[in-house]
Amino acid sequence: MIRLRQIKIEVSLDSNELLIEKISKKLRIKKEEIKSFSISKKSIDARDKNNIYYVYEVDIDILNEERVLRKNKSSDILKINNNSYKIEVKNKENLNKKIIIVGSGPAGLFSAYMLASLGYKPLVIERGEKIEDRVKSVDKFFETGILNTESNIQFGEGGAGTFSDGKLNTLTKDKFNRSKKVFEIFVENGAPKEIMYLSKPHIGTDILRKVIINMRNKIIDMGGEFRYSTKLTNLIIKDNKIKQIEVNSNERIDCDILILAIGHSARDTFKMLNDNSIKMSPKPFAIGLRIMHPQKMINESQYGTKYQLDPASYKLTYNTNEKRGVYSFCMCPGGFVVNASSEEKRLVVNGMSNYKRDSKNANSAIVVSVSPNDYGKGLFDGIEFQRKLEEKAYQIGLGKIPIQLYKDYKANTISKEIGSIEPIIKGKYNFANLNEIFPNYINEALKEGIDSFGKKIKGFSNDDTLLAGVESRTSSPIRIERNEDMTSSISGVYPIGEGAGYAGGITTSAIDGLKVVEKIILY
Repeated sequence: MIRLRQIKIEVSLDSNELLIEKISKKLRIKKEEIKSFSISKKSIDARDKNNIYYVYEVDIDILNEERVLRKNKSSDILKINNNSYKIEVKNKENLNKKIIIVGSGPAGLFSAYMLASLGYKPLVIERGEKIEDRVKSVDKFFETGILNTESNIQFGEGGAGTFSDGKLNTLTKDKFNRSKKVFEIFVENGAPKEIMYLSKPHIGTDILRKVIINMRNKIIDMGGEFRYSTKLTNLIIKDNKIKQIEVNSNERIDCDILILAIGHSARDTFKMLNDNSIKMSPKPFAIGLRIMHPQKMINESQYGTKYQLDPASYKLTYNTNEKRGVYSFCMCPGGFVVNASSEEKRLVVNGMSNYKRDSKNANSAIVVSVSPNDYGKGLFDGIEFQRKLEEKAYQIGLGKIPIQLYKDYKANTISKEIGSIEPIIKGKYNFANLNEIFPNYINEALKEGIDSFGKKIKGFSNDDTLLAGVESRTSSPIRIERNEDMTSSISGVYPIGEGAGYAGGITTSAIDGLKVVEKIILY
């Protein structure tokens, strides 16, 4: 197999026929010599907005491969080997072990999927509802403000990423082909095939829900089991090894291996784990606001006006004069701002997009890095810091999402009317002064960062740019310590994913789910 890189095609001319023509010309072969090819990567080169190109990498099966390689000496033409993900159970006796997975977000779901495919029979317990019921609870919350604290945008089948953009970006190097395996499983269960090669793949919350249902059904068909509205409430440990778990404070279940894929918002579970002497430590995270702009403005900034392309995204970073990091996070092209609360009288926001990304607004979190030096070095000080911000957001918004125009945020005054940007928000909202949520150093950093981003994207810091708060669940404020074999301080307990502090999105969480399976099958 040959990989051919840096094939450029102007976006207005893009076609399969032209791609084949470019391949044959670059390899100096006839089209008939190409037996088959697949796209390995597709990205956009928009540096010249009058001449925007798709840039392809393709894997090609051709006649006389060695001869073609000999006559084409280029760093863009290379031989590749089979790059599939490989995993095999060595000890079949271990298939009878009682494995319980806590949480059905991407880390838990992919570990269950892989274990079931290898012949294990994992039990997945989920404190929230299955997707079909969870969606109803979330929609009811958006409409009425009545919160189900156990099943919401943070908790429930699929995890917090189910109500997001479904972005699959990762900066993780993938020499073991784990991310490819994750994408293959997604596609097998209904995700769009282009996620296998797009440089910025996404599924969208609407399609992702269907994919998760398909994965659940496949896991059940392979011998796995799911229990919903089933909350982990205690661990039963003997001789420093997990023996049983308690669920819903009234039932015990035997357990040989416990995979903790609890997510970053399971604050009560963190406390229970600490009570059971699971070693944990505080870690940095980030806090800030959601910012809304017209998607058309972002498109024109990134692509110009000559071409009509898919909704554009952005990634922005800045270091303030006080050397504090400000950056965009979880950017949602053509999306919605959503009320992502999970606790009574506390309010948090997030972003969400459907697959088509066809709303009029782009939104993103603009966040500031914080560490234990800011909020305290105690294990739960980060959680308490988040809670104080979320309580303040709830109070100033009178129980609804607090919003404010950027000019009024800078002027420290409550907005009186919307400007040119329509609030595209899931959940009710009120005008409020977002300055009241944060310590002053956070407000100053956010303003300095947004003004800087306005120099990179025209219109980003316009007066009527719309802000919403508070974005406080960017990542877990706690890391569950684990050894090289991925076990915690209690034998048989494996903390994984975002909640454990080892992942930062759907793909990295899913990869962590594969990693834990690789460790489990060794014993």
